[in-house]
Amino acid sequence: MAPSTSGALTTSSTITLHINGEKYTLPVDHRTTLLDALRERLGLTGAKKGCDQGQCGACTVLLDGQRVVACLQLAVAAEGCEITTIEGVAEGDRLHPVQQAFLDLDGYQCGYCTPGQICSALAVIEEHAAGWPSAVTDDVRPEAGTPALTAEEIRERMSGNLCRCGAYVSIVQAVARAARETRAEAVEEASA
Repeated sequence: MAPSTSGALTTSSTITLHINGEKYTLPVDHRTTLLDALRERLGLTGAKKGCDQGQCGACTVLLDGQRVVACLQLAVAAEGCEITTIEGVAEGDRLHPVQQAFLDLDGYQCGYCTPGQICSALAVIEEHAAGWPSAVTDDVRPEAGTPALTAEEIRERMSGNLCRCGAYVSIVQAVARAARETRAEAVEEASA
């Protein structure tokens, strides 16, 4: 808690959040979660409130490129970080390859978990490209290189995001396809 000018402790602060390339300044109670700040204070309702206990992943957003469950992240702790929500994933009218793959391969049914699934998938693809192992990676030695992004790897890496409709097969296919397309785009950009 921050001391006030009178010396008493305060329970609120004015913070500036960097969300999807925009700055938002707002007063918040120190107990306000990032999810509540996004949804209730800023009208960014893409991240969903599912369990509100960090168990379902429906509220997943990216904080400096790392996935977090926004229901457990305090808004004041996110100040100074770059926050990406589902609203900031597309480039104008052009869907991100992950979004397009979810759409093309029916990686959603009711759509409630989809924003969190997509944000998590973005992080999964980056983590894999950076060579991060998962719990199912056979050889975690650095010299073994990046493991193949198999269906088993994708399922393990996406395991923090639940889909109540059971669209898991399509979600795995969408993540695999988006990872291939993202790698192809990176190769094209590097050779240009």
